[in-house]
Amino acid sequence: MKKTMQYILFMLVALTLVACSSTNKESGNEAKEQEEKSEPTTRVVKDAYGDVTIPTEPKNMLVLNSNYAENLIEIGVMPQMVTVVEEIEPAYRFKLFNDNNVKIIPTVQYEENLEVILEAAPDVIIAQGAAIDAKKYEALSKIAPTVAVEAGVAIDEYVPVLGELFNKEKEATLALEKFREKIEETKEKLHNAIGDEKILVLRVEQNQYRVLGTEKGSPGSDMLYTQLGLNIPTMLKDNNEWFTPISLEVFPELDADHIFVEQRQMQNYSSEQSMKDLENSPMWQAMDAVKAGKVYPLKTADYVVGEGLIGSPLFLDYLVEKLVP
Repeated sequence: MKKTMQYILFMLVALTLVACSSTNKESGNEAKEQEEKSEPTTRVVKDAYGDVTIPTEPKNMLVLNSNYAENLIEIGVMPQMVTVVEEIEPAYRFKLFNDNNVKIIPTVQYEENLEVILEAAPDVIIAQGAAIDAKKYEALSKIAPTVAVEAGVAIDEYVPVLGELFNKEKEATLALEKFREKIEETKEKLHNAIGDEKILVLRVEQNQYRVLGTEKGSPGSDMLYTQLGLNIPTMLKDNNEWFTPISLEVFPELDADHIFVEQRQMQNYSSEQSMKDLENSPMWQAMDAVKAGKVYPLKTADYVVGEGLIGSPLFLDYLVEKLVP
């Protein structure tokens, strides 16, 4: 009996030790797995300046180009922060960013804003490659890993690159297909409504006037004259520049059937006096489109800054609203 009790006690102690050992081992494995999960992972991507190592899952991504931020959201990539020049930003973007909890960081136009970026403490920075030179790239890279996206300025050129950068190729392709469908639908509506009538875009600046040319890939010109195939006034048909200065004296020679007037928006800038001078000019008043009341306002924010998968369809809707009876 005594031996039996000793044997039972021995077995209980042994089983307890085994259980403790197993529990400790499991706890150790769980701790190790948790530690591995908590360790930040990285990946290497290629940009305009070479290879750059970025977080696999950024927690505080800063996008320096609001167009890029808009399009990233549209293909399912959510930045945490975006820099904007508030005076020239289209209204819909503020709502877009606020609705998606993207922090808006106001910046000064045409300045470095490095202190503002440093204070934001990003873990990765996404920038338009063409907008930053090697010196600025180096300065930004000291703040956080910086990707200078190497792509053209047209939506069709940079959206696929953004999709590839964040493994969203399928989403980018689908978004662009939807975008092209919108362009084709708008093109058909406009051509049915105005046929061969000519469209002029006049930019009113602080000390001059400029007219939009047919430069491919540039905001406004590419959409109007390339993708939508609308006609430009005869005098400007060989003008392959984006914008060209023009004097009031030449206006009567422009055979425009419809005129979109952009009173240019910039930070610390006013074109109000130039606008008043235009409206009071006999040369302006003598234009057929002006006399027919076929003059429409156009915001810099909406057709230049607002170019994107969301903004450009809004511009297309505006064209239909003004040109289709």
